[in-house]
Amino acid sequence: MKPTPQRIIFGLLVVLFLYLGLFTWNIRTGYVDALASYTGLEFAKWVLAPGKWATSRVTSFWDRYIYFVGVREENDSLRAKLDEATRELALLREKAAEAERLAKILTIRPPVGWSRQGARVVSRRLGPNAALETVLLDKGSLDGLTVNTPVIGAEGVIGRVLRLSPSAATVLLITDPNSRIPVTSQKNRTQGILKGEGPNREMVVQYVSLGAPLDEGELLVTSGLAGIFPKGLPVARVTEVGRTGSSLFQTVYAEPLFSPRRLEEVGLLAKNPEEQNGRASGTAAGDMDGDAFGESSPSEPHVGAAVPHPAEPTPPADSSRHGQSGAQKRAKPAGNGQ
Repeated sequence: MKPTPQRIIFGLLVVLFLYLGLFTWNIRTGYVDALASYTGLEFAKWVLAPGKWATSRVTSFWDRYIYFVGVREENDSLRAKLDEATRELALLREKAAEAERLAKILTIRPPVGWSRQGARVVSRRLGPNAALETVLLDKGSLDGLTVNTPVIGAEGVIGRVLRLSPSAATVLLITDPNSRIPVTSQKNRTQGILKGEGPNREMVVQYVSLGAPLDEGELLVTSGLAGIFPKGLPVARVTEVGRTGSSLFQTVYAEPLFSPRRLEEVGLLAKNPEEQNGRASGTAAGDMDGDAFGESSPSEPHVGAAVPHPAEPTPPADSSRHGQSGAQKRAKPAGNGQ
């Protein structure tokens, strides 16, 4: 049934009448306002409370997210600072260790008439098939180095310069079989020639006569006879003194005072120019005096020249030392810088 205009107007009048009636009744009694207030509050509670809860949860989650993001960024920043501090600490420790090593080298005062400078080790074991006991330094002829320049460490003598370039130098260590240094025992003043035997082997002190006093543990120092090393520098320590077969000399073994694998910085000794000029003038004056009197004065040994040694008798084939051949080399770990 279709609504007609009369019915629509009638319905509107009924609604208006009810509204006016309720309005008038509410003005007189106030019941509608009380009911609306009560039901409105309950409705607002059940409608707004979930929204408030959702809003608080979203806000709390966002705040925690922002907080954790900030904490993570702060942790990343602190970790980066910690890594940087760790690297700086390692660098400072390395510099402190280097300063300690250099300070030990500086404790060895150069003899009168000699000067000293430092150098760094940049490589080890040079030569064909790395057969030579050598190290490479970062200084050369442009820094005043010459062949046979003495090389020392905190413990004592390390070797001498073997070859040179303008900015680098090869050092022959005292443990190399080609190294021979005239030495004197510090306590008994017994002389001999200290010869290297190669890596991880004890060195041999040659040409020590049978009657010469020499004690185990005695320190060997340079005698200065070859003209390369100044007198009195520590070189090695005696480890064993004995006799092999019918040899005319004692069998003496010694260990170096340094460890070749631990070399990082070394000291270089050089004669002062005035010392060299003074010695050259003295030699020239002696030659003139000798010529004037018809005599020939012996000249000083040339730097790097071989020192003459008496020929060592070859021990018999059946001679033994502790049950081994006297010519057999004894392999032992090298000294550790005692």
